[in-house]
Amino acid sequence: MAVIRSVSEITKYIGGLLKNDPALHNVTVRGQISNFKQYSSGHCYFDLKDRDSIIKCVIWRSYADRLRFRPENDMQVLATGSVEVYERDGKYQFYVSRMVPDGVGELALAFEQLKERLSKEGLFDAEHKKPLPSFPKTIGIVTSPTGAVLRDIYTVSGRRMPSIRLALYPVMVQGAGSAEQIAHGIEFFNAKYPVDVLIVGRGGGSMEDLWSFNEEVVVRAIFRSRIPVISAVGHETDFTLADFVADQRAATPSQAAELAVPDVSEVIGRINSARDRLQMAAVSSIRDRRRSLQSLMDSFVFTQPMRMLEGSSMRLEALQSRLNKIAIQLVKDKKNRLLHDMEKLELINPLGVIRRGYGMVHDQKGTVISNISQIAVDDMVSVKLNGGQFDAHVKAIREE
Repeated sequence: MAVIRSVSEITKYIGGLLKNDPALHNVTVRGQISNFKQYSSGHCYFDLKDRDSIIKCVIWRSYADRLRFRPENDMQVLATGSVEVYERDGKYQFYVSRMVPDGVGELALAFEQLKERLSKEGLFDAEHKKPLPSFPKTIGIVTSPTGAVLRDIYTVSGRRMPSIRLALYPVMVQGAGSAEQIAHGIEFFNAKYPVDVLIVGRGGGSMEDLWSFNEEVVVRAIFRSRIPVISAVGHETDFTLADFVADQRAATPSQAAELAVPDVSEVIGRINSARDRLQMAAVSSIRDRRRSLQSLMDSFVFTQPMRMLEGSSMRLEALQSRLNKIAIQLVKDKKNRLLHDMEKLELINPLGVIRRGYGMVHDQKGTVISNISQIAVDDMVSVKLNGGQFDAHVKAIREE
């Protein structure tokens, strides 16, 4: 008689077979990512497929956080892990503990992905670059306390400006936790120990060695820095994301010191040169002004000032002559107009009428009597004639 098993028993049995099969542990699978999704929990679920098959995959958050690149659909990868059974659904899954791009270096891909993402955010834009101060007093340095980097910066800075002050924030420059230390050093100078310029860097090495300066935490710390930052990572051919976000990139730590610290001898030379140019300009200006003054002194204005008055006197006489003519003509015109007006007044002057033999009659109030209706018999009137007037008593009135 057949043995009856429960679904759970069968599933556990199959799961046990898979767990105990060494061929399914620490196995690396090549495939193409599809249906990739990362949940808020940090766990990632996706499929790995080739031309003929698909296998369900899971990366728990603890492993996903260690990935240096961002998995994307259609990306070819090499995934390492174990095949186990998910008992609730009765399905087998590939539990990934490590994954790298297939055919492309993991770090190179991570570098390009992060560079593209941060570039889209504008972290590398030129408009955010701050100018370096011309004459800094204190330089902050974020690097390892050991090695040639610090020695090179001290040597170059001391030679260029002995009075410059250098402040070191010692950090690890590679390995676990180094990126966080570097970022904290940048934040320390901005928050607690203000300096004029920051030099952040390390010596050369492989891409793995320089990777701390590609970490997002370091890039964002440099971007947030209110203090101008010079990146001095590796050698001339080495580039990190810190170089792109920094306000200035130096090919070497020695060059970083040259960019940050002015050369006193060069400054003195420029000052002396400027002083000489200023003196020459002053001498030339005085010489030109002296020539101009001498030219003025030699002009007839100073040597023969009366010549200027002669011309002015002639112009004044001409103006006076014109004014006299204008005044005479104005007087003549006014006189003619006055005579004309007097003639018109004479025509309407009542005294003129009287001189021609006529008289004017007034009543006792002095009102001129112009109509016979204004008087009556026995009225007393006054008659004005040429040479005098007389009073009359009206005896009779004859109307016409």
